[in-house]
Amino acid sequence: MLQYLKNKPSITYTLIILNIVMYIIMTLFGGTENIVNLVRFGAKYSPYIINGQYWRLITPMFIHIGLQHLLINMITLYFLGTLLENIFGKTRFLMIYLVSGICGNIASFAFNFSSISAGASTALFGMFGSFLMLGESFRRNPYLQTMSRQFFLLVILNILFGMFGNSDLAGHLGGLVSGFLLGYVVGVPNLGRVPKVKRIVSFVILLFINLIILNFGFTS
Repeated sequence: MLQYLKNKPSITYTLIILNIVMYIIMTLFGGTENIVNLVRFGAKYSPYIINGQYWRLITPMFIHIGLQHLLINMITLYFLGTLLENIFGKTRFLMIYLVSGICGNIASFAFNFSSISAGASTALFGMFGSFLMLGESFRRNPYLQTMSRQFFLLVILNILFGMFGNSDLAGHLGGLVSGFLLGYVVGVPNLGRVPKVKRIVSFVILLFINLIILNFGFTS
């Protein structure tokens, strides 16, 4: 049984289940498109974060606004997650997912101060970012090159649509950049060695950027 779980993308499956369970609970207790209920269950709302509710930098990753929002994000998580969990390994993949999601929410907190936002998109863009890192780091791997180019085009299209829609562009960009840097930070032992200098520099940049953004959010 343990070997079976080890070979399956169990982290991806667990994340999907958590998101679905949260959606069901919210539906039963007030709905997922009710603003008051979204805030009650932990959606990102910057004034509350300012007042000490720091968990709102984490909880939005597991809350979705409507069934369509949930389905799109969970389908994306399934396809990206099964690939990345196999490439990075379970622990590294989970680190990329959670930390890039938090970093994306930090960017949303700072630059979308008055808006209420929720969804796994910040973490999903982090996964896109880690794919771009793979394309940059392993240029002799034709599979990764093809995948990274396709995801790069998809990211550009998402950003362009986000500029003219209601999506959380700051959160998406924050997750994307953080996921790219986190790919270097955690390394990819299943594929090859990432130079230690790149890993250290990426960690410093990631920390520096997020501290600046946090400071901006709390002082602006």
